[in-house]
Amino acid sequence: MHRPDVDVRVVSAVRVLLAYAPHRDTFGYSMPPPGLLRLGGELRRRGVDVGLEDLAYRLAAGELPAGDELVVASAEHLLRRAPDVLGLSTMGATLPAALAIAAEVRRRAPDVRVLLGGPGTTGVDRAVIERFPAIDVVVRGEGEETLPELLGRFAEGRDLAGIAGVTWRDGAGHARVEPDRPPLADLGSLADCAWDLLPPLTAYKALTGELEGLTPIDSGRGCVFDCSFCTIGRFWSRRSRPLPVERLVREVAALRDHPGARNAYLCHDIFGADRRHALAFCDRMTELAVDVPWECRARVDHLDDELLAAMARAGCYRVLLGIESADPRVRERCDKRMNAELDVLARVEACARHGITPILSLILGLPGEDEAALAATLDLCAAASLRAGVNLSLHLVNPQPGCTLGEEFGASSTPIEGIPPDMALGAGLTAPERALIDAHPDLFTTWALLPLGEEHLRDLARIAGDLPDVLMRFPKTFALLRESLGARDSLALYRKWCTSGRGFEGFALGNGDAAVRAALRWEQGLVRTAARAVPPARACNDAADDAWTPSHAAEVLELDHDVPRALEALQRGLTPDACEGPVHLALLRTPTGVATTRVSRDVAALLRIVQSPQNAGRTLADLDATTPGLARAVRRLAELDLVSLVPCAHP
Repeated sequence: MHRPDVDVRVVSAVRVLLAYAPHRDTFGYSMPPPGLLRLGGELRRRGVDVGLEDLAYRLAAGELPAGDELVVASAEHLLRRAPDVLGLSTMGATLPAALAIAAEVRRRAPDVRVLLGGPGTTGVDRAVIERFPAIDVVVRGEGEETLPELLGRFAEGRDLAGIAGVTWRDGAGHARVEPDRPPLADLGSLADCAWDLLPPLTAYKALTGELEGLTPIDSGRGCVFDCSFCTIGRFWSRRSRPLPVERLVREVAALRDHPGARNAYLCHDIFGADRRHALAFCDRMTELAVDVPWECRARVDHLDDELLAAMARAGCYRVLLGIESADPRVRERCDKRMNAELDVLARVEACARHGITPILSLILGLPGEDEAALAATLDLCAAASLRAGVNLSLHLVNPQPGCTLGEEFGASSTPIEGIPPDMALGAGLTAPERALIDAHPDLFTTWALLPLGEEHLRDLARIAGDLPDVLMRFPKTFALLRESLGARDSLALYRKWCTSGRGFEGFALGNGDAAVRAALRWEQGLVRTAARAVPPARACNDAADDAWTPSHAAEVLELDHDVPRALEALQRGLTPDACEGPVHLALLRTPTGVATTRVSRDVAALLRIVQSPQNAGRTLADLDATTPGLARAVRRLAELDLVSLVPCAHP
């Protein structure tokens, strides 16, 4: 579908190179940028001679230097492809690098037109044109319609007046801001992604050794909300549009034949905002038996039991939930627009009940957060970890340009040495980038922190760095230790731990009671078991099954305290009684995680026999010859998934 006012013959004569600005955030360079893939496909469909470059990939692959030479090397790398038009795609974190590269390109190749686009331009487009002569045009919002119009004007030698969605410099050197371009009405009209214009996905995965093969899907665009800490809603003009159901299902299903792809990452920020669409997508995925696991991002208030059940049936295994704070007043202050009465823990438990791992994202230090609100947020993290095995992600807010907090606090916010900005991990590290950040602090508040006082900010940074790993690995120990020490909340317990100067495990052993020590043994066993290989999914049911060998038996723990019963009491709001043991627990690695089963003393003894060194590699027949009836008992353990049976390696 071509716009009638764009001459394809003229546009096809222009060589266009679209490049993703460099950074060193491992999550970002483990997959191709989906926006660039889609835009490259659209330009190629319209007859444009287009190429794509991912400078983050080139940096991670060692094809670009990581030091202060990065900017010059990036410009040289791009110019070797001899573009007539260079478009640089930026996030807030990569804006300094993009501007520095643009200046170097302009110095070496003054006739190349340089465009800037992406969420990193939100709220700073006019300032960029006014201050940085190397940038000819800033493309605001979607580029699928805007770029072909721009290319046509460039080829015809005309100015850019009247092209919706651009900010540009006129002949007199003045910044001109054209009206916003309406978002695309039908995302189903988008071109297919130009996967072949970037390195293969297998090359991306080789950089990080990532096993899950997470692959980005441009599944929708925009957000109707305007949270004070986020620019996404404004970048997309407060509109949210999912990719049509059949198109989205087709793109996810296509990953089955895409080398290196195993799981799909649906990049739309608010899956489930259009409930009818989300349910239809899940139903269609289930109906067609599309066996591609996927994860998404959503608001917790969009997910109820019906939708979560549908998502699980359709292959969803993980969802990122932006909670921000456990205190409704703080959420209201940051325009989260979440019901104050919403039971976040109940929604988290619902995710886990359906086999979907929730990733809870929370922001520390938001305006309005006092000690009580901070403690409530950490209590939420601790309770969610205990109940549902969540992933936790704690952040400090960076008041970026283009969002409410940037407007409100940008001028009074400053960087703090030693606290890297969450929104700019792996960026802003070279001398040319730092020079720009220092020279234009109002444009680069992505590197600044709210004016809360350095001591308090360092305290929040320590919490964000230390606590998530402890709560994810040792939630049971943490809960019982808090009870044992009489700490009023999770924040108080954290401060006691910090004061001790010890690692968490040493602190727990030195300060906890018998229940705490037993819980720590259990969770250390879970960590060990999680590191083991998943047992093969094999069945022992043929006539020659006596030749099979027991393998991957569950690890057995004998605890002198009934930790499961003590934790059940805590979760019901009761004070745990003595709950003295012994209790026997069997831990087994499964394809979905580590399973814990309470077993009898006799079963525990039998598992130890199977695990004993003298029985290693022995078949069921061998075991029965030594101890009649043992093979039958082992088969029963296999039926209970406490032992795996594998064919004997040799006769």
